[in-house]
Amino acid sequence: MTKARFVIILAFCLSGQAWGQTLKRVASIDLPGPRGQRFDYLTIDYEDHYLFSAHLGPGILYVIDTRTNRLVKAIPGVPEITGVEYVPGLKKVYTSNRGENKVGVVDLNQMKLTLRIPLKDQPNGSTYAEPFGKMYVSTYGTEEAIIDVRKDVLVKSVQFTGTGMPQYDSTGRKVYVNLHNGKIAEIDPTSDTVLGQYAITGCERNHGLALDAKGRRAFVLCTGNRTFAVFDLDSHRSVASIPLPAGCDVVKFDSGLKRIYVACSSGAISVIQEQDPDHFRKLEDFQVEPNVHSLAVDTETHRVYAPEEQDGGRQVSRMVIYDALTGSGTGKHF
Repeated sequence: MTKARFVIILAFCLSGQAWGQTLKRVASIDLPGPRGQRFDYLTIDYEDHYLFSAHLGPGILYVIDTRTNRLVKAIPGVPEITGVEYVPGLKKVYTSNRGENKVGVVDLNQMKLTLRIPLKDQPNGSTYAEPFGKMYVSTYGTEEAIIDVRKDVLVKSVQFTGTGMPQYDSTGRKVYVNLHNGKIAEIDPTSDTVLGQYAITGCERNHGLALDAKGRRAFVLCTGNRTFAVFDLDSHRSVASIPLPAGCDVVKFDSGLKRIYVACSSGAISVIQEQDPDHFRKLEDFQVEPNVHSLAVDTETHRVYAPEEQDGGRQVSRMVIYDALTGSGTGKHF
């Protein structure tokens, strides 16, 4: 083989090189809820180092210590819990109780549910705008419910045509809400007025949402056409589009590693690297059990948490913990 031919073949091989494994399973926690039943959203409390996990099927909120990987408390009485959001400083967690059309308030000092706030529709994903003391809760209907966390009362509802996941932009101090019609809405939390609704190019039935607030990017999951869309929060235009496995549901951003994780219920966690706000590459579709459609990422330890309801066809109820791996390679650029 000539030297020139060898160089060409080597370059071709390197250009298609897989990035390598991005996650390594390091632990799992068996949970007391019934096996084989659906989990939903997770979130992290960095003050107490707790992971909160919603077990939708039996209506249980799990509190897990991320330092010891031990279950601290299983809190019942949250029917069909979907969303879960922590409020720093107040030692409270808000649960979206789909089964009763209410938002639950959990007192972490007592480790129990202390209040239920009625809504018109079934609550789902939520986000906390800390400087404004407001919780924004999307519903399965047409409203974005806004709760004053100091008084624990519903203060306003903003009407849309189908709402997905909301997120608070800590840099721009705005709230963004995925709308199921391929648009994203911008809300000013000072007045709770809608500043605009912006189309996301090539996006069908958008639901999951995460933000890179400093990079001014929104990461949108378009479940209708299995697409990960990157949206510029300032110019209101689409920047990139990446295909995903079926069942994409929840997306999280690790701001330290500039890495995005997408939970897909078909049996994969898609791992996408942000090289800069305009360039992204898929590193891997990391294989997991089917029906893993939610996850959380600890931006301090870079660990990823994903609940499982089955293992090789056997029903389970557990939390799986992964370490993030870094290495060299190209991945697929977009």
